Amino acid sequence: MKQNLKYHLKNKLTPKELKFVPSSFDVVGDILIFSEFPKELAKKEKLVGNAILENYYNIKTILKKTKKYSGKFRTPKLKIIAGEQKNETIHKENNVFVKLDVEKVYFSPRMSSERKRVAELIKPNENVLVMFNGCAPYSLVIAKNTKCREVYGIEINPIANKYALENIKKNKLENKIKLFLGDVRGIMPKINKKFNRILMPLPKGGEDFLDLALKYIKKGGIIHFYDFQHENEIHKAEEKVKAACIKSNKKFKILKIAKCGQYSPRFYRVCADFEAF
Repeated sequence: MKQNLKYHLKNKLTPKELKFVPSSFDVVGDILIFSEFPKELAKKEKLVGNAILENYYNIKTILKKTKKYSGKFRTPKLKIIAGEQKNETIHKENNVFVKLDVEKVYFSPRMSSERKRVAELIKPNENVLVMFNGCAPYSLVIAKNTKCREVYGIEINPIANKYALENIKKNKLENKIKLFLGDVRGIMPKINKKFNRILMPLPKGGEDFLDLALKYIKKGGIIHFYDFQHENEIHKAEEKVKAACIKSNKKFKILKIAKCGQYSPRFYRVCADFEAF
């Protein structure tokens, strides 16, 4: 689709305008989202949107970000430029359905392969915790595709948690997933349970919660710590893990530093998989 968009617009835009046609966008369910829409095409955005709708029947709504992820819940500001007037959709990935409002809930379809990667590491009967659970994409993929015993998900955004509850029912996973609404620092002591595996899908500022993950991981358990790093400084994710483990008086072993998507030019979302003792 990215290669063909210019083709579908070649008779509608000038050669100069065609050079600015965005090559990067996300598709969430039947909604297409432009993260960066060029100001040079501001007056042609509806034309671009309609060209997509005419040629890609699976897309119903075209949005563009007017403000990047921000605020307490890391949500974007979006503007509808063509198609149906809606922000809600159902996204399918890794054998699960994920319903969400793309403006009120943080969700990245680009993390689909990473969610699959983590799920494939999970052994039978593991107790898994997903910190920063969102609308539950990790919890759903793990519960649906593994033989884990149970998945706990904690989320502070009440709208995301509402969708998570709905998604659990939609995927018939009520018996495997338990949800908690609130801040992880307040919820985890109340649960007071140790886990075989803890996921930390909060790549901006996640290091502030490593002490909490280390407190509630079982001896020999695995933590998946996410971080944003420049391509020349991937090692800094490991340094953050080391600093937290020293402070918590824990031994650790790095199992893998996985690149899981480019965030911006030369910057990557990375995951440090490590075992804690």
